[in-house]
Amino acid sequence: MTHPDHALAVLRRNADLAGLAAGTFDFDLERAEHGEEVRLASGAPLTAVAGDDTGGTYFVCAGGAVLYASSEGEAGLIGAGLDEALEILFGLPGWRDHIDLDLTAGGDELEAVFDRTEDGIRDSYGPGLDADRATLLSGLGLRRLPRRELLRRLQESLLRTEPEFLLLNAYEGCAYEPLDRLPRPPLWRTVLAPGRADLARIRADHGHRDAIAGDPVRRATVLRAAQYDRQPGDLRLLRTLLRDEARRGPTEELRLAAVLVALHGEPEDHTWLRSLRESDPDFHFLLGGFPDSAPALTRWAAEFDESDYGQDPGEEHELTWTALARRQGRTELARAALIHMLDGTGPRDEALLGCLAREFEALADLGQAIRARRLHASLQDDADRRGTALVALASLQRRHGEAEAARQSLERAVTVLDGPPPPTSPTPPADQPELDLGLALPEPSCQTLAWRELGLGARVTEEYLLTARAAAQLGLHETARSALRSGRAMLAALPHPTENLRRAAEAAEAAQTPAAPRPA
Repeated sequence: MTHPDHALAVLRRNADLAGLAAGTFDFDLERAEHGEEVRLASGAPLTAVAGDDTGGTYFVCAGGAVLYASSEGEAGLIGAGLDEALEILFGLPGWRDHIDLDLTAGGDELEAVFDRTEDGIRDSYGPGLDADRATLLSGLGLRRLPRRELLRRLQESLLRTEPEFLLLNAYEGCAYEPLDRLPRPPLWRTVLAPGRADLARIRADHGHRDAIAGDPVRRATVLRAAQYDRQPGDLRLLRTLLRDEARRGPTEELRLAAVLVALHGEPEDHTWLRSLRESDPDFHFLLGGFPDSAPALTRWAAEFDESDYGQDPGEEHELTWTALARRQGRTELARAALIHMLDGTGPRDEALLGCLAREFEALADLGQAIRARRLHASLQDDADRRGTALVALASLQRRHGEAEAARQSLERAVTVLDGPPPPTSPTPPADQPELDLGLALPEPSCQTLAWRELGLGARVTEEYLLTARAAAQLGLHETARSALRSGRAMLAALPHPTENLRRAAEAAEAAQTPAAPRPA
């Protein structure tokens, strides 16, 4: 094979070859500009190198992989490198019509489909298809491979698109749909695979148990594997997992381990779990409804199992698997699944949007967290909840370098939390005496006073001050001054300002005036 950049360099130097590629095979170097700004979800670089007459674009990604994006919002990886991609484009013209073909079909059947497509191209716009293909392959140093083999390579590339090559609209942050409709394994199967391997390893040799149970991530994954593959001989392992997880505190994995152990109904486990529950209020809450007697232990566990767990991983909420993928270090796998979940949310998904915002924040993807939090705030119909969501949005925007947007979100939060001003009674005309009818008029709302004096008031104050400092550091001086004025005013009105808030105000004030340059 040639150097990864060789074929593209030859096409750029040779106008005749470039014309053949554009005319017969719709790979046009003059169309290397996509209709909208896009980026990879991973943040890795990509460069547009060519386009087609439908508005689609070919991108070369970091490492050389070639990604095709259509003008209809679909994208897919079509080759591990430009050489492979061009061999597919030239050897399998009309490739977009073939991506979902069944490779298990008979060879004659597939060849007939390929032939019909090529005959159509010859009749329509490429009468010299065969000669053009031979000239291109020879001129670029590429191979002529069997069409069935090219389709296999194309489908393998398409299936590698996510998670590393998930394409996003750069402005909105939403994902392109897959270019193909090929079947893919569910997320849970990919995330659960290392846990299943560890579970099999322990069952074959108990000497592996302590090392696996002592690793928080492997322990969590093998617990999930044991949940869906239950065997009577696993009790000793489950007890080890339970005791090791208890050292982490009241986690969801601890409750799962407790339920799996309790399903065996052993009195000694009832004694241990009851002691754990009584040792800490958080454990007490986590193991709610725990029975007083050992005979009821199995029923308690079975009820918990039925309501919260079960034995079908496909019924588990997708957030379980994205969180576990994140803990496993599979950042792009988690990110891609979360973005698709966010793209699919609607007005009824208010609670889910809050969870998605937190998950994106845990991934340090503040751009997607902002998108989720903005939608979350818009769905709140209660002033306190909407105001709190807007403050959380402002914090994300500030940390993402969007100081002016953060200031505006804080202003909206204050407006929402203060609520509408109390109605004023009309002033009677001077010649009309006021009548005292003995009616008790409603007291002015104390909503404004309440939130400003509580913890939310201190939080808004701090965000204003942090935004003022961040804006000054970005050179947004008007934004900085406005945020500082608001923060100072709120700080002065707090009944019990903390020392941390005073220091934040001093830091914001100091950031307004750049330090004088030192003398040479």
